[in-house]
Amino acid sequence: TAAKPKAELRADRTAVPVGGSVTLTCSVSPSSSSSSSSGWKYYWYYRHDSYYKVVTSPDAVFLSNGQISVSEGGLYKCIGGRGKPVYYTEYSDSVRIDKPRPVLTVSPSWLSPGASVTLNCQVEHPSAGWSFYWYKAVPDLSEKSSSYELLPDGSGTAQDSYIIHGQTHTAGYVCRAGRGDPEYHTDHSQPEFVWSADVHSAASLTVSPDRVQHFTSDSVSLTCEGNFTEWRVRKFSEDGRLSDCRRMTGSTCNIYTSESDTGVYWCESGSGEFSSAVNITVQYDGNGPILVNPVHPVTEGASVSLSCSLRTQKILSNVFFYHNDKLIQ
Repeated sequence: TAAKPKAELRADRTAVPVGGSVTLTCSVSPSSSSSSSSGWKYYWYYRHDSYYKVVTSPDAVFLSNGQISVSEGGLYKCIGGRGKPVYYTEYSDSVRIDKPRPVLTVSPSWLSPGASVTLNCQVEHPSAGWSFYWYKAVPDLSEKSSSYELLPDGSGTAQDSYIIHGQTHTAGYVCRAGRGDPEYHTDHSQPEFVWSADVHSAASLTVSPDRVQHFTSDSVSLTCEGNFTEWRVRKFSEDGRLSDCRRMTGSTCNIYTSESDTGVYWCESGSGEFSSAVNITVQYDGNGPILVNPVHPVTEGASVSLSCSLRTQKILSNVFFYHNDKLIQ
């Protein structure tokens, strides 16, 4: 027998425009065995949670046999059937339709306590008529996620930027956009973080051994301190991924270092406090030295001692120190 024909699904665009819809077209190409492409009736499915459900009328507008219009993002597929008893084609490949998601940028991302921070929310096809919503991400340890709290006067601003004055703590922010009447909202942006070196935060993070640089396969512990019962340690890696510490024992995160552990780390408490953040870098050249310097910033005017260390010897004596690429005598 000839191979079963396969339905083909096409979308006129890959993202739902604001307040608009995407048209999906399903067709079966005539094959040598079934010379015509007429007589097919088309059935539509979209992925809901982990299984596919039949698309019914409130979820889509049925334009004609083989064409529907959808305004929700998701994974869609179709199938054709004809004859009595009904002969079905193979399912089409799935097509993914997204909801537009704005991109939030924060500057500066490392700040001296008390500075202002500018948040900027970018929508994919910028045009007039957008209003913007600005949120602070508040850790919710029970849900292993964050909840979003509107910032003061952060509801429906006409400007796509928002300034926070006098920022002193490490914090996460999120934005989203809306327009139309009734208002259609985009998804929330990914959270972006502002890292502060605030030493007076109610939560703090200590690193042992106390240094920024570590060798691979070192054992490093990050401990959260402060008057809170629940903690998690979070990490923002160099490629922009946000993750939670996988090996938490009480308020301590234990790391057996590899290159992928390089990143920015901070503690979040169950009552929504952030500690100041620290950089941790893992030295990938097994034979090279590391600079031993304290992980937290040092107050201006305070003295700090720096040393160099190799994996084999604890402290090196015959070394040269550089400051801004200039040799220090």
